[in-house]
Amino acid sequence: MGLVAWFMDSSEEDQRKPHKLTPDQPVSLEELRQLGVFHWKLNADIYETDPELEKIRKDQGYSYMDIISIHKDILPNYEEKLKRFFEEHLHLDDEIRYILDGQAYFDVRDQEERWIRIAMRKGDLITLPAGIYHRFTLDETNYTKAMRLFVGEPVWKAYNRPADDSDIRKKYVTSLQGC
Repeated sequence: MGLVAWFMDSSEEDQRKPHKLTPDQPVSLEELRQLGVFHWKLNADIYETDPELEKIRKDQGYSYMDIISIHKDILPNYEEKLKRFFEEHLHLDDEIRYILDGQAYFDVRDQEERWIRIAMRKGDLITLPAGIYHRFTLDETNYTKAMRLFVGEPVWKAYNRPADDSDIRKKYVTSLQGC
């Protein structure tokens, strides 16, 4: 099954629920690509030796990698971190995540400020461009294990919205003008 994404409702209900509009308004991979969001489907069972993952890392320059497990019994300060991940923010670098197990959601803003929810499952590798407003949450299974990839040393700094005046946000918005 390929990546599934949709426009979200504006409900304040539990962030881990799907939040689909009625009727559902799916978002295609092409629409995500126009926002600078890219996706690969890999075999997470062989991530340690996967030649396809190695090729992507080499081609994209993803030299740093670590693995994070997000579950209340594993991650210290679980509730606090989940709240922080779900605050709307951007980064100065691309955000690259590869789901090795479990499930989660990435939410990104489109050009009209609408939220798009991207359902991430085992084997999904996604890149979010620097400057895109986004947030992350688990789904109702309350567990994911993800590889975090970076070009060079990792930078964990998030810039919460509003960050519209930042150079990286302006660069990102300008990059959308050609779409």
